[in-house]
Amino acid sequence: MAMKKITIAGGGLAGLALGLALRKRSIPVRIMEAASYPRHRVCGEFISGIQQEELIALGVDDLFRTTMRPRDMLWLDGARPIFRAVLPEAAYGVSRFELDAALAERFVGAGGELLTRTRYTNDKEEEGTVVASGRKQCMSPWLGLKGHYEGLRLSADLEVHLGKSAYVGLTKVEDDRVNVCGLFHRTAPLNGGQQVLEQAVEDAGLTGLALRMREAHLHADSLKGINRFYLGWQSQSGKAVRIGDAAAMIPPFTGNGMTMALQSALAAVEPLAKWSRGDSSWTAARCMIRKTIGRLFSRRLRWARGLQWLLLQPMGRKLCSHVISSRWMSFDTLYHKLR
Repeated sequence: MAMKKITIAGGGLAGLALGLALRKRSIPVRIMEAASYPRHRVCGEFISGIQQEELIALGVDDLFRTTMRPRDMLWLDGARPIFRAVLPEAAYGVSRFELDAALAERFVGAGGELLTRTRYTNDKEEEGTVVASGRKQCMSPWLGLKGHYEGLRLSADLEVHLGKSAYVGLTKVEDDRVNVCGLFHRTAPLNGGQQVLEQAVEDAGLTGLALRMREAHLHADSLKGINRFYLGWQSQSGKAVRIGDAAAMIPPFTGNGMTMALQSALAAVEPLAKWSRGDSSWTAARCMIRKTIGRLFSRRLRWARGLQWLLLQPMGRKLCSHVISSRWMSFDTLYHKLR
């Protein structure tokens, strides 16, 4: 009996990784992506907590062999260092501009059907549909901004700057480029233009960082922003399977968003393969995927929500710094709570 085709709405990290893993099992897959490749995305481009075995299972481990491997990190409250730490395991610093394009090329080479500049519009969400894009579209008080800078020196592999109702992460994604990505709680709109990221950073009270950014070179094509999203669990209505940002969005300070995209894709592979072969109903496959994703992400989402609230309060930052420096809770313990 012929295997049933799976349609994936969204050709980002989660959708492409899932498509590749399914093609490894010779399952017919079509990905519909509204944009084209290569493209920049609002993303911290910092992957922590992913295991080598997971990358191997998805068939993408070789794409990460030559990426940056950040290990040490520095957190600052304004201009004041709060703490410096070494990650329990090396993370990955990788440009989505390069990674998504490489995944798309590999997916097509594996026999997958990729339709770019094509938006999935079937509201019925028929069986065999996986939604890997389309985060909750609500006007948010948050604004996400990112840009690549050249000539921006770092004091650690990862710098996290905590400001007024905002935080900004900096990490290398290539030898000469640093990704600057921030989350800003906005009460008033920003002026547009190439200075929008520097303005947001300065408005957050991070004047020293804003000056460093202005002295570096911004690659204008990399400047991206989003303001329609919701942090936490996303809508689970309809018949479609949901993975990646369409399932859950974690506060970006964790460096875990890309990890969750890959892990949610991996969680979906076997149940979808069984459905495609006719060994499982669509309802059973969807329920299994939701259950696995819930088990994987529930704790880290709770911890991330609470920690973000603390980190955005002056007293909360002092409390977090005291807890870690006094060794009441080690950084390694906190790290694993978010994994």
